[in-house]
Amino acid sequence: MKGGSISDAEEVERLPLLPLLHGQPSQDQGPYTCNGSVDIRGNPASKKHTGKWRACYSILGGEFCGAMAYYGVGTNLVSYLTKVQNQSNVTAASNIASWQGTCYLTPLLGAFLADSYWGRHQTIVISLTIFTIGMVLLTLSAVVPVSIHTMLIPLQEALPSCGLFLTALGLGGIWPCVPTFGADQFDDTDRAEKVQKEVYFNWYYIAVNGGFFLASTVLVWVQDNCGWGLGFGIPTLFSAIGIAGFLASMKLYRYQKPGGSALTRICQVTVAAIRKLHMDVPNESTLLYEVPGNESAIVGSRKLMHTDGLRFFDRAATIIASDETSADAPSPWKLCTVTQVEELKILARMLPILLTGIVFNTAEAFFPLFIEQGHVMDNHIDGFWIPPASLTTFTCLCILILAPAYNKVLMPMVSRITGMKRGLSELHRIGVGIVFAMLSLVSAAMVEMVRLDIAKKRGLVHHSAPVPMGILWQAPQYFFVGVAKVFSVVGFIEFAYEQSPDAMRSLCQACTLIMVTLGSYLVSIMLKFIDSVTASSGSHGWIPENLNEGRLDQFFWLMAGLQLLNLLVFVYCATRYKHKLAT
Repeated sequence: MKGGSISDAEEVERLPLLPLLHGQPSQDQGPYTCNGSVDIRGNPASKKHTGKWRACYSILGGEFCGAMAYYGVGTNLVSYLTKVQNQSNVTAASNIASWQGTCYLTPLLGAFLADSYWGRHQTIVISLTIFTIGMVLLTLSAVVPVSIHTMLIPLQEALPSCGLFLTALGLGGIWPCVPTFGADQFDDTDRAEKVQKEVYFNWYYIAVNGGFFLASTVLVWVQDNCGWGLGFGIPTLFSAIGIAGFLASMKLYRYQKPGGSALTRICQVTVAAIRKLHMDVPNESTLLYEVPGNESAIVGSRKLMHTDGLRFFDRAATIIASDETSADAPSPWKLCTVTQVEELKILARMLPILLTGIVFNTAEAFFPLFIEQGHVMDNHIDGFWIPPASLTTFTCLCILILAPAYNKVLMPMVSRITGMKRGLSELHRIGVGIVFAMLSLVSAAMVEMVRLDIAKKRGLVHHSAPVPMGILWQAPQYFFVGVAKVFSVVGFIEFAYEQSPDAMRSLCQACTLIMVTLGSYLVSIMLKFIDSVTASSGSHGWIPENLNEGRLDQFFWLMAGLQLLNLLVFVYCATRYKHKLAT
């Protein structure tokens, strides 16, 4: 069977404009979804009895519980390790860094298992269970008397280590699968449901930040004032509630079948293309190989139409004489379908867009420097002392206010300007977020310039003391980070879901999480590099112990320039990007 083709002009609108009647799908859609989803029994999913918002309530509730549990551990973990476990500052910092790094690496494993073998729902339930067991161990570590020991390792040391490892392992299946599983509840071939899916991504991010807000305020207070047993026990209970919610709603969910190993399919296309390195690719895409019928050869994935570009990989779908004369089905290591080839093409096109997320995610990685900047400013307002770290709530509150207003207020206004019904596409949304990430660093640089000028005029340059400048001048830089996250973080989530191949959606979500880790690594590398360059020849450098003697503003300007360069690269990649074409 030969594959199909489509011109670039036809890429602009890829879904039919289905008539809407009070938010219901048109009658020709039929009673079942058209995106390959099934119900709990494996039958085609009913539009009436499965999916949509009633299925998403438990998903969003589970995400809220999971986020509160994660941030309930991570927000105040340094205090627990140093004050309760009696670890040194260096040991505690090292353990936390290792834990956070593991949290952002395990999603690759969880996403692979979800897309290839387990499916997203099963992966979430298993991962939540592992995460909850880890929380139970952390809770026990806070209540077990110090005098109790095992034969080899003090139980007081073993429990938190095992608990942290299990929580990180559990997050590997939760983070990449929850947003995609929620989006699976909406059929993107139905215009009404597709619109609701775009709203879902905003509510998902609200659930995440709602959990963070409660954890960083209420749970931190409980931990510091009521004990760590209760402080860890509460999020453990919420994590268990999340598992119950996912299990109780199984009949309401729509499921996407796992499509087998994505890595194997990528290798098959690469090997098949190399084997036919000296073959000419047919000019007519209809001559390329595709399985007959409406179903794709990849379980749980719709067929993908052929696109121009990256013609090297088209060799994998080029039919040669030995393929036509063979009586057996062609080996996928010698001949691949158009859909399988297009999977790899999609990943290759998505990669540059996703890589711009590395520099974007440096904005939030600057929070420790923002806090250090706040320590040398006036923290007293009307007799109250404001901890510099508490200003991070500006970011969280901005997200909680702006995310619900995004679809109801902002997008109708933007729609009148752009002429697009949805206001901004996911690529537009990412670009706007990068602009605000740059503005955050510009604001921080300007505040630091004024602060250093005041320090110079007051003779405080050589004194490690706060300058008389109100700490609330930092509010805009935290606010801009919040705006940037509402646009770009949600934009990246939506982009990874909409543009990724059907059978690789969790894996692509995991890639967006890896960009967060790489952004943090980039800031760490830049800090060490700048310190080694500017602190030579007896100079204090840009970021000395006494910030009044440094030039932290120069570092902020440098990173703002990097964000500007990243924006230009993103615009270039976005204007050349070819969207996925699913039949």
